[in-house]
Amino acid sequence: MTQHAHRLTSAPVAIIGVASCLGARDPRCDFGPQQVQRALEKRLADSGIAAQWRDTLHPRAELGVADDAYAQVAELSTRLAHAVAAEISQHRRFAVIGGDHSCAIGTWSGAALAQRKLGPVGLIWIDAHMDSHTPQTSRSGALHGMPLACLLGQGDPRLSGVGDTSTKLHAAHVAVIGVRSFEPEEQQLLSRLGARVFSMHEIRRDGLEHVMRAALNIALSAPGGYGISIDLDAIDPVDAPGVGSPEPGGIPAQALLNSLALARNDPALLGVEIAELNPFRDRADKTTQLTLALLSAML
Repeated sequence: MTQHAHRLTSAPVAIIGVASCLGARDPRCDFGPQQVQRALEKRLADSGIAAQWRDTLHPRAELGVADDAYAQVAELSTRLAHAVAAEISQHRRFAVIGGDHSCAIGTWSGAALAQRKLGPVGLIWIDAHMDSHTPQTSRSGALHGMPLACLLGQGDPRLSGVGDTSTKLHAAHVAVIGVRSFEPEEQQLLSRLGARVFSMHEIRRDGLEHVMRAALNIALSAPGGYGISIDLDAIDPVDAPGVGSPEPGGIPAQALLNSLALARNDPALLGVEIAELNPFRDRADKTTQLTLALLSAML
């Protein structure tokens, strides 16, 4: 916890949309931020939270080469990193709404750059997947399966080097929650680096609140403050059907909402991120409304 982080608490929440599905196989999650934007500011205001939708970033079509997703994601991530860093430098807490989860490369690179003088930042990564592939280990080649590895300094240098060539996250300050679908190479990478992974088995055995408290202790060990990144597929598809890669047996929505309240009003919380909302897969706006509830629970 830092003095700089303390100054973030009373400022309005700055919301940044990232309307991109460059890193995913289903291209329709880029409509997620648009779906959320209209209702979001009113919902947060009704909760007593000052918030402003600052901008929505889009991929730059003029980059051309449609098949060069690495270059496009790197360019978009660089703009997002600068936007996030600018909000933190103005002592504002932020919320990023993706798009696919490759947006995390930009979000947490920006937080790391903004807090560099204070030290590393921590991250709680809530996801059904480890998102820790490299181009050498990924079977699909989808970039939304690589962002955590990139933030830990692994993989393609265009992505791990967003902002600058430094490693953005130190594994000792990273906790992954809700994992239930992954490949051995991802597990080996996170194990080798020393990131703590809390599986669904542990959540069912120990309870989500116990796991969240342990994860918060890990993230709070970072002197630069911490963030929370949520891929909506961490939640059971019964509660969050509007995602691109649903995985059965996930975290119940209400349990997650209850546990995230542990971080509310925490002066060390720099910002939050929610990704992978696909409105075309949603049912009766269930996942959109859950996204709003998650933001309210954390902020």
